[in-house]
Amino acid sequence: MTYQAGTLSQSKSWAADTDLNTVRHKLLDLFCQLAYQEGDFILSSGQNSSYYINGKQVTLHPEGALAIGRILLSLVPSDTCAGAGLTLGADPIVSAVSIVSALENRPIPALIVRKEAKGHGTQAYIEGPTLALGANVVVLEDVVTTGRSAMKAVERLRDAGYTVNRVISLIDRLQGGAEFYQSMGLQFEAVFTIEDIQQRYKEMGN
Repeated sequence: MTYQAGTLSQSKSWAADTDLNTVRHKLLDLFCQLAYQEGDFILSSGQNSSYYINGKQVTLHPEGALAIGRILLSLVPSDTCAGAGLTLGADPIVSAVSIVSALENRPIPALIVRKEAKGHGTQAYIEGPTLALGANVVVLEDVVTTGRSAMKAVERLRDAGYTVNRVISLIDRLQGGAEFYQSMGLQFEAVFTIEDIQQRYKEMGN
């Protein structure tokens, strides 16, 4: 499905005006329509795959971003001081959660973790507001395969003095990421699994 600019102005936004259960179902459809592809692919982990999920097709979609912000905010513990993630995949996710949190009077800042230290200025690894030492930070991710990508963010945040005990992903490919996080003492949760995506993809006649 190709996104057509201007379509949102013609009808109410489902991402804004419906209950979370409905939003979750519609977000699943959006992933199937825009992000999921079948074929021969090489993942960032180096693994070969018969399918690929381009999460940014949904995380950068206007209704997709709003839906993601609402759903992930509902999963973030009440004592969370910030949502953080490794650039680039997590950038729109942490931003969406932060914006929705402000609209719901539960403001949570966003932190973006660089893969390499900034080469100028403060040379920081982490962009965003500076939090108190020990602040609870949740790491957010779009798609988890082995879990190594988000773990880089966890390590950088801990090095900065923050407490990180939880990773939340939009999609779990069920290829060892959950087990890896468990072995590292992290709680892990995903909105969808690849089985959810593939089942719905088939139901939609693809």
